[in-house]
Amino acid sequence: MPDAVGVAARLPRLPALVASRPAAASLGAGVLAGLGHVPFSLVPLALGGLALSLILLDRARSTRAAFLAGWLTGTGYFATTLHWIVEPFLVDVGRHGWMAPFALVFIATGLALFWGAAFGAARWLGRSGWPLAFAWATALAVAEMLRGYVLTGFPWALVGYVWTEGPAIQLASVTGAFGLTFLTLALVAVAVRLSQRPGPAWKAVLALPWLLPLGAGWLMLEPSTVMPEEPAVVRLVQPNAPQHRKWDPDWVPLYFDRQLDYTRAPGKPDLIVWPETAVPFLLEDGHPALARIAEAAGDTPLVLGGQRVEGLRAFNSLILTGDDGGVAALYDKHHLVPFGEYIPFGQLARLAGLRSFAARDGYGYTPGPGPALLDLGPLGQVLPLICYEAIFPQDVTGAPRRPDWMLQITNDAWFGTFSGPYQHLAQARVRAVEQGVPMLRVANTGVSAVIDAQGRITASLPLGEAGFLDARLPAARPPTLYARTGDWATLGVLLLAFASLLASRRRERR
Repeated sequence: MPDAVGVAARLPRLPALVASRPAAASLGAGVLAGLGHVPFSLVPLALGGLALSLILLDRARSTRAAFLAGWLTGTGYFATTLHWIVEPFLVDVGRHGWMAPFALVFIATGLALFWGAAFGAARWLGRSGWPLAFAWATALAVAEMLRGYVLTGFPWALVGYVWTEGPAIQLASVTGAFGLTFLTLALVAVAVRLSQRPGPAWKAVLALPWLLPLGAGWLMLEPSTVMPEEPAVVRLVQPNAPQHRKWDPDWVPLYFDRQLDYTRAPGKPDLIVWPETAVPFLLEDGHPALARIAEAAGDTPLVLGGQRVEGLRAFNSLILTGDDGGVAALYDKHHLVPFGEYIPFGQLARLAGLRSFAARDGYGYTPGPGPALLDLGPLGQVLPLICYEAIFPQDVTGAPRRPDWMLQITNDAWFGTFSGPYQHLAQARVRAVEQGVPMLRVANTGVSAVIDAQGRITASLPLGEAGFLDARLPAARPPTLYARTGDWATLGVLLLAFASLLASRRRERR
């Protein structure tokens, strides 16, 4: 891992080196910040990139220049973290491949507007020095939180997720992902300001944004996974159906029969789980496929993902099958992927020729009523999450009550084989840390995993491999502070910070 002190200690001199190319420097700062996320996990470089972006903001002499610096930094950041967004367009290259570069440019530059607005607001609130550093951390944290809600939200690659591969992620049990983002930015801001004091000794404080969270997380981490006295055994089924073959009539029987074979395999699990859209049929009561699935499962409960319809409405659903092959319980996905599972602005977009990728016939799913718990009897109350619902902290805190465990079923074949699936997994792990409850994750192409209540993977199936895994379900921890308070504490701190900055600005203008 790069030396955080060595990398960061040179940052105060960088603005002088890049004074003639501030735009390129801002883009580069964003790229460095993006390298903190999996699969790179170069946290010192990420913190250095954030520090450089603050230094460049300090050089911006107007709100407009600050906005541009933030927008360019955000563009570099999101182009680095979200480059997997091109993968869905490459499933059918002949029809959609031409859209791939435009999709990446659109999402990177579009999400970067949040960062541009944050940098502009920071310049307006704090002119220089400590007020500017404090305003930068506050405004960018607010922007990241807004990114999780505006236009249904897309809180993928939050700044706080740079900590997912180390003990520092345990801080999310107190702060949540949004709060951890603010804490990270605040530590960077303090370190940058202190490092600008005279004397070489002050440069060493640039290591603090890396070392302090690591130390705090290490102290919070329990030495081993806690198991119940009689842990349930769950079978995770991973068929590994590539997206370009998943709905091909010539390949459909192979992947369906593979799941049946894994279900019948020796062993006596307490629950069997198939991934999202695991079957190529519309799952209605009485469908012959359900009878075959029930026969393979025997008297073991089985959960699977599938598509179903009610009249003219289609749903992406999680279904608990009954002993008779019927539907014993179901959950309909409520947080749908824009353009992937539904088309915003509906009929107007369809008239323009836009169709969704994942939804049935390309015309979109209907959202379900919201977060819900499934009663699995002796296995407890489970919170189902379908695909990218697991990236939304509010979709977990919005459950009727705290679940005993969480279950995510997903089809990560859409995300390629490099960064997308691993980032998705990392964010699922953060949900477990936040709530202090374990999560089972079953993915079509992987990574299927058992995640304990502190976000550690206790068992898994690798990406791109077919197979099944019988694993024990870890125990939950007592409710975390975040599980009790949600994002209200972070929101309150950010509001107080904004009020303080606003009051300071008014005093300066008098």
